[in-house]
Amino acid sequence: MERKHMSALSIYQTLSGGATSEVQAKAPAAKKIKKKENGIQLNKKSNKKKRMKPLKSRMRPSSSEKSRGEKDCETDDAEGFDSPALDALLTDLAKVNNSRDRANRLFQWLIHPVQDKSFFRENWEKKPMLIQRQNPDYYKGLFSTAEFDQILRNDNVQYGVNLDVTSYTNGKRETHNPPGRALPYTVWDFYESGCSLRMLNPQAFSSTVWQVLSILQEKFGSMAGANMYLTPPGTQGFAPHYDDIEAFVVQLEGKKHWRVYNPRSEDEVLPLVSSPNFSQREIGQPIMDVVLEAGDLLYFPRGFIHQGDCLPDVHSLHITVSSYQRNSWGDLLLKLMPAALEIAMEDDVEFRKGLPLDYLQFMGVQNSEKEDPRRDKFIAHVQGLMKKLIQCAPVDAAVDQKAKDFLHDCLPPLLNSEEKAGSVYGAPARWGDGEALNVTVDLKGQTKIRLMRAGAARLCSDGDTVRLYYTTENSRVYHKEEPKDIEMKAEHIDAMEFLIHSYPKFVSVASLPCETAEAKMSLAELLFEKGMIHTAEPSTAK
Repeated sequence: MERKHMSALSIYQTLSGGATSEVQAKAPAAKKIKKKENGIQLNKKSNKKKRMKPLKSRMRPSSSEKSRGEKDCETDDAEGFDSPALDALLTDLAKVNNSRDRANRLFQWLIHPVQDKSFFRENWEKKPMLIQRQNPDYYKGLFSTAEFDQILRNDNVQYGVNLDVTSYTNGKRETHNPPGRALPYTVWDFYESGCSLRMLNPQAFSSTVWQVLSILQEKFGSMAGANMYLTPPGTQGFAPHYDDIEAFVVQLEGKKHWRVYNPRSEDEVLPLVSSPNFSQREIGQPIMDVVLEAGDLLYFPRGFIHQGDCLPDVHSLHITVSSYQRNSWGDLLLKLMPAALEIAMEDDVEFRKGLPLDYLQFMGVQNSEKEDPRRDKFIAHVQGLMKKLIQCAPVDAAVDQKAKDFLHDCLPPLLNSEEKAGSVYGAPARWGDGEALNVTVDLKGQTKIRLMRAGAARLCSDGDTVRLYYTTENSRVYHKEEPKDIEMKAEHIDAMEFLIHSYPKFVSVASLPCETAEAKMSLAELLFEKGMIHTAEPSTAK
């Protein structure tokens, strides 16, 4: 049977038939989306005491029983991949046509010589991985103590916002942040007194860290963040704890002694939030006890307890690259299930029928030990409704809600010279001879355009409208800006979808599937103005 073509507008309109709590359905009876309610919460600590379940061993004992450099992972070069210096690699990546290919290559460099596929099969969300290279310059250029010092001198670094001063002595973890700006005079005094320094968002100050994270976020499909840790010799800055992110500890300078421990129970495997500080007696024996040197990498999944201390004769500088916070199947279902229930209540009378008159007499915790056939019947009915609920689940719309959160979390792209020259950021507009010059860019039908990045923009149904969410005007500071989106005109939706799916190819403005030349040009001008596209050739004025 021949498939009937549906325009992009028709498809998005089927997602907009009515109102749901947070996502929209694919069915005609779908509901209107509410505004986004929850963003990612950073470093949320859980003090809830859980019922502990025994945990089977998840990993063989490591460091003390293994030779230096064993990784529990295949380490053949990935398809002939070599490991250039970071500055050379970033230069080469700027020439790679597809931003997703850039992300794959950069991640492969990060974990070299372990193969990407081997890592995700054997280690990701499962167990730690240690890479010891005997190459102190491997990560050179990513960040340094000297760069940190210059940031303190030249930028407005605030205690508690951008920088934490911490210590961990005699089992007590303390934060020593004074109010105000973190100036070198006080920061280095804290350091000389034995305090550790944690920069919470180095990507806001370092262009290299920004570039690396903005590329890696396309690999993970989830926010890529970073913290910097500078620790004086012979000290420890943090108590044992686990985090709610996948952590890649990148050792940049000096050495650091690390101990990693299995999750204490099944309840703490892949946790939703970070843990409180633990005492040494609460965490058992480490499964990994190693010293990281410059050029080494340590990965551990969320839920693995860890602590690091400096050797007595050398300082330590490392960056922890993190991702996958609140990016689980359960987090998707948190968006999906309320919408599915609201759709089911609208479409199916079984969900609208009243509860039994006497259900409070036999249901609830106080009645949970009763042997009453009415309880079995009630529970069976609930289970039947839950099975029917699956048929109402607007999965694609829920995924779009996750995508909208991700696009808000994303760092903006760091443009190379060619991208800048062909974008609004390199437009020739200027002031001269007492007037504004070259304020209009000469876009034509034959002008070749494409999106800045594969994931720079996404179409989503939003109630009765279709909106385009994008990352190019985001801030380097997490959620400093509100989510960026544009309501799309009906005449532009097919063309926008065409442009998204054409990436990484350049396409002419004339080839955009709009009904009129004016519609094609107005869409191109809008996307150009918002920094979402660049032209194949440098921008020129009319």
